[in-house]
Amino acid sequence: MKTTFSGLSRRSFLRTGAAFGLATSAAGLKMPAYAQSGLPDIQSVLDRISVDGYVREDYRKLYNMTNEPLWDPAKDWIRSVDWEKVRSELAGTTVRFAIGAADQESAAEGLKPFEELSGIKVELVPIPDDSFYDKAVAEFISGNASFDALQFFSPWLGDFAAPGFLAPLDDYAAKWALPLDDFYDTYRLNYGYFGGKLVGIPFDCDVQMVHLRKSVMEKILGGPIDRATSVPSYDELIRITAEANKLGGGVAGVGMLGARGFWSTYTWEHIAAQAGMQLFDENFNPTLATDAGMKGMDIIQSLVKNAIEGVSGAGWGENRAAWLGGQVAANISWQDSGTQAMRPDQSQIVDDFITIYEPRIAGGVFAPPNIAGSTSCVTATAQNPEGAFLMLAFLTTSSIMAMNEANANGVAPGYKSVLSNPRLQAVS
Repeated sequence: MKTTFSGLSRRSFLRTGAAFGLATSAAGLKMPAYAQSGLPDIQSVLDRISVDGYVREDYRKLYNMTNEPLWDPAKDWIRSVDWEKVRSELAGTTVRFAIGAADQESAAEGLKPFEELSGIKVELVPIPDDSFYDKAVAEFISGNASFDALQFFSPWLGDFAAPGFLAPLDDYAAKWALPLDDFYDTYRLNYGYFGGKLVGIPFDCDVQMVHLRKSVMEKILGGPIDRATSVPSYDELIRITAEANKLGGGVAGVGMLGARGFWSTYTWEHIAAQAGMQLFDENFNPTLATDAGMKGMDIIQSLVKNAIEGVSGAGWGENRAAWLGGQVAANISWQDSGTQAMRPDQSQIVDDFITIYEPRIAGGVFAPPNIAGSTSCVTATAQNPEGAFLMLAFLTTSSIMAMNEANANGVAPGYKSVLSNPRLQAVS
């Protein structure tokens, strides 16, 4: 996901490699006399895509990480796909991949192994971070979009898929044996399918969670925090954050994403869902102002009384800074707030927090925490759709996603085989 809010780009801030992909009308032209013999040995390239090669040295030392994989090699697409077949069919073609300008250098480095494995050349097209949606829509409406592939904020999937702007990927996924069954259903279905067709590959699979500072909350709760029972309800979260807010010391009771637009909407949806809110009825009429929807608003208003100053302007960047800087006793934010809080170079609260299970609402329902992130798609007018698909499959493969998580760079995997891996869990 490469979305800019309040002047801060989440992905630019973290310098992740892959963000958006665009390709011009020149993409996909095959060079007739491409010298495949000039490509490196496939296994040697794959061997470099490893914990030792990708995960930061200081993090490897911090967690005593070995070179053992943080993923299941049998489900890692780049290690099962037939790269010789890819080369024979697509070597010499070009895919142009447009990204936020701040990420151009890191993206170029991250895509070198794909170029070596496939023989497909990737040309980067930097674009301003805050104009991607408008640029994409304008290109689509023109009827002759000049890009092959794109990664974007997952809630935009309907905007792009409903008018037919995205290519179906079912045939490519079948041909190249993409392990879609390894994704958790919530990401596979919400990030990948529209109208019963596969149109996207999940990329950044975020989920909102509640985090607590142990040094503050254990005093209020009277002992060690149990993830499931210490804060069973939002009423209890309101109570303890109010108590924490009285302690002073430059630490507010709670932080949350409260800025206008995306951030506050996601916080509200996350909480109101626990009260049983549905966004639409069976006829797709909005049902936002129901009792459940209003209950979510009531809880947010109660939490705001205990929140850090400026919470109404807090997007991801502001919230992240407050949490990692030790300025809040509790935080409602993405799961990477926990991963990054364990990294001494990013955090001042290492070993002083715990992530708890979602609090409940009396009379409500069990609702999974709210998801967000980004997805990877090929355009319906792509001149090199298969090459674009393969590039996106490489960028989203389980090994690279696992090492993104180990690097605490804010790009989260949605694979069962990754998130259930004990070695990954130990560093996440």
